[in-house]
Amino acid sequence: MLPQSIENFIRLFAKLPAIGPRQATRLAFYLLRQGKSAVQELDHALASLGRLETCSQCFFPYEPRAPHNEQANLCTICADPARTKNVIAIVEKETDLLSLEKTKTFRGRYLILGDLARDGILEPTQKLRLKSLMTFIEKEVGGKAEEVLIALNPTTAGDIGADILKEQLKSHAKKITRLGRGLPTGGEIEFADEDTLGGALENRK
Repeated sequence: MLPQSIENFIRLFAKLPAIGPRQATRLAFYLLRQGKSAVQELDHALASLGRLETCSQCFFPYEPRAPHNEQANLCTICADPARTKNVIAIVEKETDLLSLEKTKTFRGRYLILGDLARDGILEPTQKLRLKSLMTFIEKEVGGKAEEVLIALNPTTAGDIGADILKEQLKSHAKKITRLGRGLPTGGEIEFADEDTLGGALENRK
């Protein structure tokens, strides 16, 4: 009954977080009602996402720069000389990084670990990212970071993951901290308000 183009749209968009088939169907018809220019604008935005690169240090996405630039493979945070190199926050998701940045409290670097499994055990890709952080610390900050902040969600998986990270990084950091428990147990960093998250940063221990 539906045109194949709409079926394809629904199938793909239904896979997105908090969407599902019904909401994807509504989105498809909403865009059609907005006219071709709205569809073309969305098409351009999606194509632009496909051109983004991933930072070689923290794994946050960035706009590609000229190849001759010595910082061409770094995001704007990692390329910023004003950011502290030897204080590093480990987060699960890109949205967690954005939430911490909104507080304007943390001025160090980041590592995006990736979503933790329910049991908190690190997956192969996460182990590789952790290894890259260790290499960065060894080469760029003299072998030991001043502080590694484990900014994982205060959940069972987050607690298990934090214990694993502490064990792995104990020889690479003078101090390993976690966010203060101003965050509710079971909550998520992404949804914390700026005051609560700022307090958690200030009270890390």
